Amino acid sequence: MRIDYSSRPPIPEMNPNLGHLDNYRRVYSASEKQVSSEKGDDALADYLAAYDRLGIDRVVIKARDVETTFGFKLSNEVVAAFCQQHGPRFVGFAGVDPHKGMSALRELEHAVKELGLIGLNLQCFEHRLPINDKKMYPLYAKCIELDIPVNIHTGTNFSIKSLMEYGRPALLDEVMVDFPELKVCASPVGWPWVQELLAVAWRHKNVMIGIVALRPKYLKVPDNGYESILRYGRSVLKQQIMVGTSYPMMPIERSIDEFSELTMSEDIRKLWMGENARRFLKI
Repeated sequence: MRIDYSSRPPIPEMNPNLGHLDNYRRVYSASEKQVSSEKGDDALADYLAAYDRLGIDRVVIKARDVETTFGFKLSNEVVAAFCQQHGPRFVGFAGVDPHKGMSALRELEHAVKELGLIGLNLQCFEHRLPINDKKMYPLYAKCIELDIPVNIHTGTNFSIKSLMEYGRPALLDEVMVDFPELKVCASPVGWPWVQELLAVAWRHKNVMIGIVALRPKYLKVPDNGYESILRYGRSVLKQQIMVGTSYPMMPIERSIDEFSELTMSEDIRKLWMGENARRFLKI
């Protein structure tokens, strides 16, 4: 099974122009320009056809609710509707706003039990909350109760309207000590604190690492801060790595090709490209 853990379909509701993310457009301009150049007259048809062509079995798309801090919400209903229309390939994570208290907990339960979403997505830098902030704790407990995983944004972010520190991977260690049953994917890969993330994942078997928003080829470039992911991901953490194309920040086919070109055994490649995600997502 092959799974793309991070993708955003080319429909207007999922791709608004958000001022607090303007700096991302600068950082990812080259990749996004390539994506734009490859789009035909029907971007959605091309998007769906790419997954057919590449033989991707599941694609994860994620809702986001950052209304309190930045006034934006990609609703659970929009994500669920897309998954229902184009399923079973597409599966969705809910997005709720930790600042909304009990309302967020009820919304998460509704998203899972009524809309069929299979996880929770928390963009800590967009919530302006560190990973271990106690406003997050009721949501972590609810994920355990609902038996769903949570995706937590880790590492740097490029929004100059928020702080890098909110995504520091070491903060996840406290969460896992307090919630050892919680199933977490920390993504992206934690730069510039890659070693911290590797240590947290090594300590806690329920922590997965999502290689998203990063060109896979950089994992094999010496001295750039990412090479240890490949080293540990082929050994002690081989069952804790998942991959995503991060479309439309990066082209789907290029990302899959670059993952396929990384040096590793075929058994480990199968784990990275889908088997680990299949277990994490309970597919």
